[in-house]
Amino acid sequence: MTPLILALLAGAAAGVSLGALGAGGSILTVPALVYLLGFTPAAATTASLVVVIVTSVTALVAHARAGAVRWRAGLLFAAAGVLPAAGAGALSSRVPATVLTLLFAALAALAGLHMLGRRAPRENGAVSGARAAGAGAGLGAVTGFLGVGGGFLAVPALVAVLAVPMSAAVGTSLLVVGANALVALAARAYSSVHLDLTLLLPFLAAAVLGAWDGRRLAAKVSAGTLRRVFGAVLLAVAVAMGVSAVL
Repeated sequence: MTPLILALLAGAAAGVSLGALGAGGSILTVPALVYLLGFTPAAATTASLVVVIVTSVTALVAHARAGAVRWRAGLLFAAAGVLPAAGAGALSSRVPATVLTLLFAALAALAGLHMLGRRAPRENGAVSGARAAGAGAGLGAVTGFLGVGGGFLAVPALVAVLAVPMSAAVGTSLLVVGANALVALAARAYSSVHLDLTLLLPFLAAAVLGAWDGRRLAAKVSAGTLRRVFGAVLLAVAVAMGVSAVL
């Protein structure tokens, strides 16, 4: 199978995950870029931010049209993550590739387990400013350092910390992860990482189309089924990345 076909297939899978669940797209993007398309871990995490930004905006438009975005809550949450995302983004390029791969594998395992065992988070009517700032800052740091959107963290945090209803949590999380990814990418603008655009652009195009399909898929397939499928995929990815990093 040619690299171009692999880029299109992997991009479509990442886009479907993000569009359907508001999460998982970037966690699939990084290992796909490394193991299927030959990107270095540093280049993959940077390229992933590009994918996260474009696909998040694409999926956000669909959710916004359905009235499923809480703009004020999302912007407040994202604002707390601006500085951590920028700082972590600048630091990431200085971390050894093996360490970056192992950290990413651990995050993928956490995301997979979370999706497999996930229950709807309880909505909390009392919003704490300190908790909101802490959650937003933590998400921004994860986005900046590992090049992931962090939707699997953002959705429950928005519900429990900012009292965003579940019906609007996925759409609002797309606003948060897109903003964090944009800041993190800007922090890496002067790094020496090389991105192979001949593979990244087809990957990105397929991810955008996949995000629209994912939004439609979410209306036809139960959220629980989608989470279990993507959770199992993420666990397999985590194991493969962990083994390859230590061998």
